[in-house]
Amino acid sequence: MTISIIGAGPGGLTCARILQQHGVPVTVYDRDPHPAARNQGGTLDLHADDGQLALREAGLLDEFFALARPEGQEMRKLDPAGRLLAHHVPAEGELFKPEIDRGQLRGLLLDSLKPDTVHWGRTLDRVEAPGRLRFTDGETVETDLIIGADGAWSRVRPAVSAAVPEYTGITFLEAWFDDVRNAHPELDELVGQGSAMAADGERCLFAQRNSGDHIRVYIIQRMPADWVAGGDTAEIRARLLEAFSGWSPVLLRMITDNDGPYVDRPLFALPVPHTWEQRPWVTLLGDAAHLMPPLGVGVNLAMLDACELALALAGSATLGEAVGVYEATMLPRSAEIARRLKNGAEGLLDRD
Repeated sequence: MTISIIGAGPGGLTCARILQQHGVPVTVYDRDPHPAARNQGGTLDLHADDGQLALREAGLLDEFFALARPEGQEMRKLDPAGRLLAHHVPAEGELFKPEIDRGQLRGLLLDSLKPDTVHWGRTLDRVEAPGRLRFTDGETVETDLIIGADGAWSRVRPAVSAAVPEYTGITFLEAWFDDVRNAHPELDELVGQGSAMAADGERCLFAQRNSGDHIRVYIIQRMPADWVAGGDTAEIRARLLEAFSGWSPVLLRMITDNDGPYVDRPLFALPVPHTWEQRPWVTLLGDAAHLMPPLGVGVNLAMLDACELALALAGSATLGEAVGVYEATMLPRSAEIARRLKNGAEGLLDRD
């Protein structure tokens, strides 16, 4: 039996780790030329009832807690004038959803795998036929099971579904802040150890503490998906200041004082529900299966998917049986959560 996972994100790597824990051989293919080829993104919270369950099954929960930041569960909500509306401070020993940098989580999972599990620099072009992967360099790989863990724009998904992600009407513009204690003391104080947000019903500023004295800010608005096309940093900043006119000068530092350019991240989601006819030689997990707005569930669901799929593969007599067991649970669960979160990004703009 040969199992091929496309995508070395948290979902794909969690699946590979648990399969190896059960003695099941697996190969992971990823388009990045090496593990450090690009920034892996900001911080995320792993929940006790899904992401942490997967790490426990992977035998990595203690290592996770050694890296995680329980203090990152702190949350402040302000109004556009900078007045504090609500403040959650985690209790001592609160571990329901501690924060960890995405890159740290990926590193933890990568280090847990057997050497040469991940084949870097392998960009999938398409699933050419049942059990056949064709990569962009022209090479093909024959495999018994293909697991698409390759995210929003999955190259595996077309093998089971014609669905494509649709723009939600909400866009995130990401801004980075480095050495915040020295270079950005007002923002450092405003955000605290976790996150801080302010919204006016039409737009939102959401700041998150990362490790290493970094903060990421997400500037959230209803805008066309391509609204920043062709604009340089100064032009985009001027348009943002016009949109956020009247907001507190301290909050506006999230727009004016960032280190480096903005990063455009329009939000896409798959149709709800997203289902497909079962095929014994291919399945999906994470965003490839159920892309939703980024409201704290994406990585957690991907890792829970990965855990349940790996356990089904380790405990079933055939691949078809394992895929059936996994999809019978994953598809209705993800459909229900996607229904609840379908317009969830709109809630980030809510002033209440």
